[in-house]
Amino acid sequence: MALIKEPLDVDFVVDPRPLTKAEEKTISDFIRADKEKRKLKERKKKTSIRKKNRQPA
Repeated sequence: MALIKEPLDVDFVVDPRPLTKAEEKTISDFIRADKEKRKLKERKKKTSIRKKNRQPA
């Protein structure tokens, strides 16, 4: 694993407050939607490979 260097001109500020329920739900919904999108993409990729490799009868 490589060391990631921070840019010299950028200050990173971390807000130590806990997330609200609305923020937690928004993040969870985004992650769930992203996982579904990845699953669909993977399925399409697998089916296209199968169709490509299938020999004509």
